[in-house]
Amino acid sequence: MVRRSTTASLFARAYERNLKALTKLTLSNSKRVTGQVQRATAKRLKPPPGRGDWLSGMALGPGGARGYHLFRPADLKLKPGERLPLMVMLHGCGQTGRDFAASTRMNALAVRQRFLVLYLEQDRLAHPQGCWNWYERRSGKADAEAATLMAAIDQACVLYPVDRERIALAGLSAGASMAALLATRYPLRFRAVVMHSGVAPGAAKSSATALGAMRGQHTPPMPSTAVGKAMGAAAVFATLPPMLVLHGDADAVVAPSNAVNSAAVWATAVGAKPGLSRTLQRGKRHPMRVTEFRRKGRSLVTLCEIAGLGHAWSGGKASLLFSDPAGPDATRMVWAFAAAQFKLEAPSLISAANT
Repeated sequence: MVRRSTTASLFARAYERNLKALTKLTLSNSKRVTGQVQRATAKRLKPPPGRGDWLSGMALGPGGARGYHLFRPADLKLKPGERLPLMVMLHGCGQTGRDFAASTRMNALAVRQRFLVLYLEQDRLAHPQGCWNWYERRSGKADAEAATLMAAIDQACVLYPVDRERIALAGLSAGASMAALLATRYPLRFRAVVMHSGVAPGAAKSSATALGAMRGQHTPPMPSTAVGKAMGAAAVFATLPPMLVLHGDADAVVAPSNAVNSAAVWATAVGAKPGLSRTLQRGKRHPMRVTEFRRKGRSLVTLCEIAGLGHAWSGGKASLLFSDPAGPDATRMVWAFAAAQFKLEAPSLISAANT
């Protein structure tokens, strides 16, 4: 009996030690995970660089709820009744609105040029990698999400001094493809749309076809009637806003052929014809080949194919994901392109690339 009692006591003490060790480890891991979550949350809420206000909001629509941040430059002195242009920015997969703002440095340009910037935010419940569901056309999820994003844009127009006649869209990767979808569903709402490293409009209708389209395996139909069906255009083709397409020829995520297809699809839809291509380079930055598609003397589509650029924002801030400082300054080019459509005094797209 004594031996059995001693053995039981040893087991009890060993069990107690293991339980204490397990409890200590669990608490330690819990504190570490909690710390990581708190740091990630603090980073996400911390305003990106830029002298101004980083204002949060939430909008509801057919696709659920989506958050957004609006950047308002500091020390704005508006004249009575004055309204400002709005640049709508759509981040890529694996990014947040704050990441996109830090990479592009669009806020700094907004301070100098006096415009507002709206960063739409994908919900991780809607897509675990933070991608926009631009390709889910067959299920209707893409159109529902586009309608929700329009609700966010409309909300910003109500809450802030936005000039509804001067709104432009720009997106990277999945954000570029969603920007194109928004422009085709609501063509009269935007004066310009920019696709940076996105999939050609009409090239995918589901997650399965999206992967093939990213590899350049699906080419959207080219006749204008088929283009309308592929893109889901809700209005006459002539109402589509002018488009700027930026893409790196070293992109291993979204095939560079998508850039050519995007420009061709849009140009076909608006009846524009390609002109001669020219190569531009500033210093040691990556060179780019620029092709303009015109109709009646007006440039409606501009294609910029950037040599040596991967899947990244051209001219973006160093050390950030999906950002390449060696490329021409896409941020300046985006604003110059939009401003030209707004008919503001702004440098041309070509001069912006060379500054």
